[in-house]
Amino acid sequence: MYYLLYAFVYGLSLLPFWFIYGVADVLFVLVYWVFGYRKKIVLDNLSHAFPSLSERERARIARKFYRNLIDNFLESVKLLTISNRQLSKRFVCDYGLMERLYAEGKSCQLHLGHVFNWEYANADFSSKTQFSFLVVYMPIGSKAVDRLFRGLRERFGTILLPATDMKNAMVPYRNKQYVLTLVAEQNPGNPENSYWCSFLGRPAPFVKGPERGARLNNIPAVFVSIRKPRRGYYTASLSIGADEPRSLPEGELTLRFVRFMEKEIREQPEIWLWSHRRWKWSYKDEYERLRIDLQRGASAANDNI
Repeated sequence: MYYLLYAFVYGLSLLPFWFIYGVADVLFVLVYWVFGYRKKIVLDNLSHAFPSLSERERARIARKFYRNLIDNFLESVKLLTISNRQLSKRFVCDYGLMERLYAEGKSCQLHLGHVFNWEYANADFSSKTQFSFLVVYMPIGSKAVDRLFRGLRERFGTILLPATDMKNAMVPYRNKQYVLTLVAEQNPGNPENSYWCSFLGRPAPFVKGPERGARLNNIPAVFVSIRKPRRGYYTASLSIGADEPRSLPEGELTLRFVRFMEKEIREQPEIWLWSHRRWKWSYKDEYERLRIDLQRGASAANDNI
């Protein structure tokens, strides 16, 4: 099964970008207009995030999102055969901050959201950094698909760490300089063991893992901003979220990242992953003790960033 899948995807990856985007345009019609894949979830999420927009305006964002979602998938297939030179033209980032941290002998964590094209970001970052480039991932249920995507993500030097066994997977790298990359606006499996705060105007829980790791090792947390100026091309910039996370009140680093992501989403909403239920957990009064945006220290610090 894997070899049949690999042969198909490999052949697809050899096609020129203009042909790939032609396929994407056809798939958009099928996915959005014919099958309406998760359309209700997308529009519901947008209505919560942008209540002041009209239905027509939210539908326009949704259509752009679906085009970018399909582009993201097919562009990722190209990673099987794309050259470093071509990738560097399509994904541009100033890595000065990471070079400085490496020269200072520090490791760091990269915090980013589900923003397109995160697969290009993974490939470009791993090919251009001197660090051991570690990425936390959730294994895919299908063994054939999981093997294929592992190959896509490891081709440029990424070291994948399964989220299901992070503690043991990190052991070989603890005495090395590393970058640990985390998609940090993940929905948690357990809302009672999470940080809660207002997210795009509505309470939502966030996993504690990214902050806990940064605080435990007291390494800089770097926030990743991605933009899509035109089809097939991306730019990224890096900023320090916290130099010494351990010095911050608990929850503050997460709150800073949530506010960072809100700004990112509002500036270019069509490149964020709206097809997941972002507010699937209902807020309860008992979660008030888990709120990080109601703590005086965290709120004050957030006002200054």
